[in-house]
Amino acid sequence: MSQTDPSTMSRRQQMVETYKLTKQSDPKIGLILGSIFVVVAAVAGVIFWFLPGEGIFSWIFTIVAALLAGLLAAMLVFSRRAQKVMYARLEGQVGGGYAALTMLRRGWTVTQAVGVEPRSQTLVHRVVGPPGVVLVGEGNSPSKVRSLLASTKRNHARVLGEVPITTIVAGNGEDEVPLPQLTKHVTKIGRKVAGPEITDIINRLKAVDATRGAVPIPKGPVPTSMKGMRGNLRGR
Repeated sequence: MSQTDPSTMSRRQQMVETYKLTKQSDPKIGLILGSIFVVVAAVAGVIFWFLPGEGIFSWIFTIVAALLAGLLAAMLVFSRRAQKVMYARLEGQVGGGYAALTMLRRGWTVTQAVGVEPRSQTLVHRVVGPPGVVLVGEGNSPSKVRSLLASTKRNHARVLGEVPITTIVAGNGEDEVPLPQLTKHVTKIGRKVAGPEITDIINRLKAVDATRGAVPIPKGPVPTSMKGMRGNLRGR
């Protein structure tokens, strides 16, 4: 994963960087996208050509519509393949779960490493949103991940009281959530708190973060936020 933060890039830079990263693992991506564009544009052109209308405006409409159809199809395919490559690159990386969580839409607040066990490279990240508080643990030892999740949950519960706290283990083992499904899993938990309550939760959590102080994140290729690229990965 590039160490350049995508959220600081322009839209064009994000597209270029996303394409470069995708091409490293998917060398034929350019040929595939080009072929899809040509085929879809040609089919769309034939379809629009037979619609009622004549003259120069009909020509212009057919050409523009065909090009847009081809571009849209290519972008949709690119977003799917790019997303697959990005998640594959996150697998096994320290902080991969956090990078995946930054793909959540607006209305969610993600905080990296609110719980850390440096020796085992175990991390717990926090998400605040409609379900209340969601703690996501990741690491190489499932037992240590669950232990750190439990202690982190207790620390938060002391401040949050009755606020719902859900724990999730990110990974590919039993009762774990794979990175590509992590954001979908979080959003499917459902609404348990209202909008004003979310603001109150965030303010109350500042007390937890203040006592926690600076947390030494484990050394390693910690991925940067994917938030800046999420529109590209969703084909928008």
